[in-house]
Amino acid sequence: MNDHYSGRPAHIPEAEWKARVDLAACYRMVARLGMDDLIYNHISMRVPGHEDQFLLNPYGFLFEEITASSLVRIDTEGNKLDDTPYTVNKAAFVIHGAIHKSSHDAVCVLHTHSDASVAVSSQEEGLLPLSQFAMRFYQRQAFHGYEGVAIDLDEQERLIRHLGDNKVMLMRNHGILTVGRTPGEAFMLLYYFDRAARIQLDLQAASASGAKLIVPPHEVCEKAARQFWESKGDILIAGEREWPAFLRQLDREGSDFRQ
Repeated sequence: MNDHYSGRPAHIPEAEWKARVDLAACYRMVARLGMDDLIYNHISMRVPGHEDQFLLNPYGFLFEEITASSLVRIDTEGNKLDDTPYTVNKAAFVIHGAIHKSSHDAVCVLHTHSDASVAVSSQEEGLLPLSQFAMRFYQRQAFHGYEGVAIDLDEQERLIRHLGDNKVMLMRNHGILTVGRTPGEAFMLLYYFDRAARIQLDLQAASASGAKLIVPPHEVCEKAARQFWESKGDILIAGEREWPAFLRQLDREGSDFRQ
């Protein structure tokens, strides 16, 4: 494990460096799967041991450029805590600061504008239980109405209230927000939701030409959702199995995310 997170600068504590490496990898994986949006969007992670501090991408960097050392440490009010020339996106700390402050489990908060999630966010019922990927989110998706670019602090209270205890929230006409106990969990919730959304859009396109969609009954959908969230059988928390494999993949590709 020490080799896995080697290269730590002397001034950064070991736990924080591990968090930085995992968060940088999360940025790279979102970019690798084409779910980023140029220099916009953000993924934040609470600094270990500091409930009121989190790490965020420097504004102006592509997700594919993010490294462990380039991440900016800020507080929940948006104040920089590092000696760095980089700034951060105001909408990032409005959205992320609110969620980090509201929940102890909100260690990693991920927000993207992926095409499929934006499309589904604009549908009244959001994600429908049309695939096994979607069952994880059955009656477990929150909705937040569009209020313009998220730069007003008074939107924070509504973001918190609308998210509630959910780990996924569709921001209407805007995108998706996922909350994880680790970057791996936040990423995998995005991955599964986005894949389910793409399947839904494909099925809806097919149904427009007359194909009939089959939706399992409520009892079956609820059973499947509980299997995922309660880790039934050999199911683990999202990301627990997948994340180490993604790190190995990035390493094989020669990614510099650990720098």
